[in-house]
Amino acid sequence: MKRSEINEIIRYMEKLAKDNGFHLPPFCNWTPEEWKTKGHEYDEIRDNMLGWDITDYGLGDWGKVGFALVTIRNGNQNNPKYKKVYAEKLLMLKEGQHSPMHFHWIKSEDIINRGGGTLIIHMYNDKDGELDGSDVLINADGRSYSATAGTGVELKPGESITIWPHQYHDFDVMPGTGDVLIGEVSMCNDDNTDNRFYENVGRFPDIEEDEAPYRLLCFEYPAAE
Repeated sequence: MKRSEINEIIRYMEKLAKDNGFHLPPFCNWTPEEWKTKGHEYDEIRDNMLGWDITDYGLGDWGKVGFALVTIRNGNQNNPKYKKVYAEKLLMLKEGQHSPMHFHWIKSEDIINRGGGTLIIHMYNDKDGELDGSDVLINADGRSYSATAGTGVELKPGESITIWPHQYHDFDVMPGTGDVLIGEVSMCNDDNTDNRFYENVGRFPDIEEDEAPYRLLCFEYPAAE
């Protein structure tokens, strides 16, 4: 991805969050220059990959297949220094954009529509890495029921769904409803080891530096001196 595209996406998501009354933590607003002044007291942000995360899944067309997100809080089960057993994210999916089918080996999560359009999540059970044809357990806002494999669960603003390990899921937006701001509340997040995508896609983008960064991404922070 071009840095200019990443900068534009972050600015757009900042506005979408503000328009929906969602306030991001202070570290999301730090410039690259400010990051150079941050010492070891902020290692939790560095070590647990808090902050901005923009991905086109290595496919080169973010507007069609991609996600923009901010990891707001996160523990680290591989580092006893960090005791949190939970994580929280804010995500943005634009109308016409798709986030690919995947499941998590360990993490369970609640996905919440925080505002905007109608989110659609298609659900399958995993069977040895394949999309199983069996009915899927749906847990949504206190209701539990079975649904046909591949069902697109619709979430309007304020609605949520729980996704369990080995439940395949993707993300789309109902046409005509507008961009969606999505909340995620989960167990600790580890994007390096806990994601299993159905198709062979990447996770973190290669960046073409065509302009200076507006914000650093979560894997770009300078080490503390």
